[in-house]
Amino acid sequence: MHEQTATELLGLLHSGKVSSEELTKAYAERIAAIDPKVGAFLRVDVDGALAQARAIDARRKSGEKLGKLAGLPVAVKDLLCSQGDLATCGSKMLADYRAPYDSTIVARLKSADAVLLGRTNMDEFAMGGSTENSALGKTQNPWDLTRTPGGSSGGAAACVAADMACLSIGTDTGGSIRQPAAHCGITGLKPTYGRVSRHGLIAFASSLDQAGPMTRTAEDAALLLETIAGPDPLDSTCIAEPAPRYTETVREPLQGLTLGLVREHFAAGLDGDVERAVREAIKVYESLGAKVKEISFPHAKYGVAVYYIIAPCEASSNLARYDGVHYGRRTDEAKLVAELDAERKELLAAGRKREAEQLDTSLVRLYRKSRAEGFGPEVKRRVMLGTYALSAGYYDAYYLKALKVRRLIRQDYDEAFRQVDLIAGPVTTSPAFKIGEKVADPMAMYLVDLYTVSANLAGVGGISIPCGASPAGLPIGLQLQCPPLAEDKLLRAAHMFQTATDWHQRRPKL
Repeated sequence: MHEQTATELLGLLHSGKVSSEELTKAYAERIAAIDPKVGAFLRVDVDGALAQARAIDARRKSGEKLGKLAGLPVAVKDLLCSQGDLATCGSKMLADYRAPYDSTIVARLKSADAVLLGRTNMDEFAMGGSTENSALGKTQNPWDLTRTPGGSSGGAAACVAADMACLSIGTDTGGSIRQPAAHCGITGLKPTYGRVSRHGLIAFASSLDQAGPMTRTAEDAALLLETIAGPDPLDSTCIAEPAPRYTETVREPLQGLTLGLVREHFAAGLDGDVERAVREAIKVYESLGAKVKEISFPHAKYGVAVYYIIAPCEASSNLARYDGVHYGRRTDEAKLVAELDAERKELLAAGRKREAEQLDTSLVRLYRKSRAEGFGPEVKRRVMLGTYALSAGYYDAYYLKALKVRRLIRQDYDEAFRQVDLIAGPVTTSPAFKIGEKVADPMAMYLVDLYTVSANLAGVGGISIPCGASPAGLPIGLQLQCPPLAEDKLLRAAHMFQTATDWHQRRPKL
């Protein structure tokens, strides 16, 4: 049962061939059997999910009108607030945080009668490309347990790839939906910035963060996007235009489709297996009637550098609130005061009066120790990087300049979309890498986002769909990018490919 797509399962639920309780039990049993090896979930609420499923079954039997996802189990990345539930962000800083309200996405899932199955693992505060930065546990790639699932939505991708959920919600700040989707062989969609509300999404970089669906197929992505997208008065950055009914158009082929291939995406650094798979996928589109045109992104080479200035700057601002006083984990105050007193006495006894007078106040030490204990190394690295770039004397040299280059990158997209309908290319430079392979080399880790960050900087939509495999059997993804608010076109193109190939149907052996 759990190998069927969400769209197929919804049909079974509507026809009465399966109940939501049976479906939820099947997923709970699958999670119990598989997740100890994969580690996709931080928490699974089996009793709560079964209670939701029984209630939906009862309402269905009584003839009550149900929502779009009536009875389908959905997993949620652990940075979306759900009233009364933990929202840890994969961090010790928020390990005990229970949200007092529902994020708009969770509220819309509940309103659509989805069954909330559990919360998935992630890089701490969504900072990372491998889910190795989670403070609460590691997630393995279901295709090869020695490899990472990608990040930061590694748990959200792995649970779908391993058939532990048919739908999951991820977030994408620089590729965190598309990259793990490519590494795990599933479909991952980053919508246009503002297409989905960010209300109740714990922020990393506010001008880049965007939540979206992670699913088996483009049809399922259309179903989930249709549920969560649309205007939201609680988010002033959310686009006011209503979301189209993607499920009604996703099966329509695109006539006269022109795909753009970015010349700079097929240069040094791209793995040969990935390039072959992507070029084979382009041939599939050509066989379906699409035209292909080479285009250029003259500012593509600046994408990663610009991203790693803007995102840390926004992170340093967003994460300033977690100091143990306003929000987040607080260090042991009694122990802190005792340590500070002992330190002062030791300095005075040694005749170092001036140093004793310059010691922290207890409040300053509280901030420092709470943040030092609560944040992991990658978060600290990015906060320091962002604080430096925003400091007096460096703001113009780094942050302001990065914003100007961001505008040039957006102009590259505007020019490209005057010539082509969609842009096609690789998602990642290589298939999934080994756990620990890039941990000691932050620059190598940052470069895994080489082909994805520009879409976030420009605010356009992008999707990753499975398009091949390496000789070792690891999935490879094809990225399609669309003009702002053209997700319908993106989903239709992805569905076209999935009707002509079977890469999205392949499963890891677990």
